[in-house]
Amino acid sequence: MKYQRMEYPRPQFRRSEWLPLNGEWEFCFDDAGEGIKKGYEAGNAKFPLKINVPFTYQYEASGIGDKSLHETVWYKRTFTAEVKAGRRALLNFNASDFVTDVWVNGKHAVTHRGGFTPFFADVTDLLKAGENVLVVRCYDPFDPAIPRGKQSWTGEKFGCWYIPNTGIWQSVWLEYCGEDCVSAFALTPDYDNCAFYGEITTLYAKADEAEFEVFYKGNRIKKMRFSLDGKRTRYCVKMEEMNFVDADYAWTPDNPVLFEVNLSLYCNGKTVDGAKTRFGLRKVSSEGRHLLLNNAPIYERLILDQGYWEESGLTPPSAEALKKDIELSLAMGFNGARKHQKFEDPYFYYYAEELGFLTWCEMPSAYRFGYEEQEYISCEWREIVEAAKNFTSIVCYVPLNESWGVRNLVVDGAQQNFARSLYYATKAQDPTRLISTNDGWENSDVTDIISAHDYSKLGEGFAEKYCLEGLDDLFHSSRRLMQFGCKTQGQPVVFTEFGGIAMADDSKDGNWGYNRGASNEEEFFERYASLMKGISESGFCGFCYTQLTDVQQEVNGLLRPDRTPKFDMKRLKDLTEIKD
Repeated sequence: MKYQRMEYPRPQFRRSEWLPLNGEWEFCFDDAGEGIKKGYEAGNAKFPLKINVPFTYQYEASGIGDKSLHETVWYKRTFTAEVKAGRRALLNFNASDFVTDVWVNGKHAVTHRGGFTPFFADVTDLLKAGENVLVVRCYDPFDPAIPRGKQSWTGEKFGCWYIPNTGIWQSVWLEYCGEDCVSAFALTPDYDNCAFYGEITTLYAKADEAEFEVFYKGNRIKKMRFSLDGKRTRYCVKMEEMNFVDADYAWTPDNPVLFEVNLSLYCNGKTVDGAKTRFGLRKVSSEGRHLLLNNAPIYERLILDQGYWEESGLTPPSAEALKKDIELSLAMGFNGARKHQKFEDPYFYYYAEELGFLTWCEMPSAYRFGYEEQEYISCEWREIVEAAKNFTSIVCYVPLNESWGVRNLVVDGAQQNFARSLYYATKAQDPTRLISTNDGWENSDVTDIISAHDYSKLGEGFAEKYCLEGLDDLFHSSRRLMQFGCKTQGQPVVFTEFGGIAMADDSKDGNWGYNRGASNEEEFFERYASLMKGISESGFCGFCYTQLTDVQQEVNGLLRPDRTPKFDMKRLKDLTEIKD
């Protein structure tokens, strides 16, 4: 196959024994919703199509490339499992959209709701020695109340919404452990105390001890074994401060050093689970108008990254493709990315922490306010934060974007309270990152960052327009910066969308950009320089340029969909780093 994803799928928490389940599966559409009636879950039916998992049927990489709407799809494959006494098998999915049901050998294993989050099931008791049959049904209704991000729900791409990805769109694998295992794990760095802390949750509460081995630059610096308190155990590991003069052990964009950690679980002295993980020792905070990293001001130069590929949609064609996107962003002078309307494949965050690349984590939007939308967003956002809080590179959360799905947020009390609830729930789950509650405009009175989106053609007048003393009553882009009744409280202000400069030759045949009509490269650079100069003269403590690549009909990327640069990279870098 041209496109394959056969690497270990969860790089920040690696178990040693595993079986990849990506690759060729049988596949069928079930437009009448009769699969259960026909007994598809039993695994005896022959499905007519072949699909290359984890790529979705809408895109070339799947081997199908059918752009039409199909809300219910079925998958089937066989695999050989090793069944051993005292060993358990965990079936893992990194992401599958939207409601996923899984059967092993005709027995139901798990139901999961949510399109962007990982899940697993213990399938030990469903396996048999030799050949096993795995069947998956995905139901992805084209309903605007469901968190969709930038996936169209109309049957066609439109505006800035694109051809969707239905069903399994990230990796599937089987892995093995002993009679108990880690089912949830938080590892939070404590920069001020040179420590890390968190909570270990075990699946069956049989393990009675856990052990950490911590390595820094290949040398073991800490080993700690401790007893477990049943199913859930809080812990803290204090390390010796290694350098009191220069904190070279601190993770920064210029010095992305990482601590490697081996985690082991024991039951009556016997190892029952083990995994390798890692973290960067760093602290995210703010003081007044400044964003801080490790108690020092940092200026964030972000690129808006939607994470789409021409041949595979939301699914990265390879882990290396994610690394390449980060390297290209760094080469253009950006030190981070706002991952827009998507919780990305874990290899994105893995490479970001290795390369010193700051990332913002955003909830994919739904578009019809009501009880269902609130429930869907609240539940899935909790799952996203649970996974995201172990990624060193993430420095900010974005629960809502531009009032999408809460269109009357500027005045509606119910919608304002929903936004506040997302802020407080996120803080309760992870108090170590900043939050931009509703990014772009109509900012809440409960937010760590005041954000602004402005697609002005040039940057002249930005300093006057965004005078920090006049933000409370500011209208920009025909929207109010703050919700009525809400005022700023001296928070950092970040210019989180601007630019969107499209070339005139690309802006035709239904293609568009926010700022159309740059006739040649020189005109593009004149506009880009003006925008960067306007931002540098204002009181912002960071920015996010739109955008990294062209995406389908939206052609305001700095790169083409195949990641070919449109412009001179060195010249871009010089202008992007004007604040330095």
